[in-house]
Amino acid sequence: MKLKRMGNHDVGQPEKSTEYSAGFDLRAAINGILEPGHRQVVPCGWAVEIPESSVGLICPRSGLAMRHGVTVLNAPGVIDSDYRGEVCVLLANLGGDRFEWSAEDRIAQLVVVNLTGLLPVVTNDALTDTRRGDGGFGHTGVK
Repeated sequence: MKLKRMGNHDVGQPEKSTEYSAGFDLRAAINGILEPGHRQVVPCGWAVEIPESSVGLICPRSGLAMRHGVTVLNAPGVIDSDYRGEVCVLLANLGGDRFEWSAEDRIAQLVVVNLTGLLPVVTNDALTDTRRGDGGFGHTGVK
C-alpha cells in the first residue's frame, strides 16, 4: 500500500500495532473535542493508494468504544481503490461525557480487504422466490 503525507500535518503513518494485527492504526492529525451526541470529521494526515480489486475499511477502535462510547459513525467507512484524497475518520460520541483527543492519538483502524474472491454480480429480471420475500426490518417480530 502506498502512502502520501497530506498538508503540513506531522502525524505518524498508518501502521500495524502487532505482527498479526488485521488493521493499520489511523492517528488524528489534529487535536479535538467531541461533545456527547456530536460527530466530527477528523483528518489523519495521509492519503493511501489501496490496491486495485481491494477496498480500505475504516473501522472503530474497540477501546474507544468501550471506554468512551466513541465510534466511527459510518462504520465501516469505505476507501475505494481509486480515491487519492486524505483519509479522514467520521467520529461519533455516543457516550455521556466529552471526549478529548490529541494529534497522534489512534482513533480508528484501516483494514484492507482484497475483493477478487467475492461473488460476481449477475443482472437478471427475476429473483428466486423465498418464504421471506421482501420482509425487511422487524418482519419476524420481537418474540
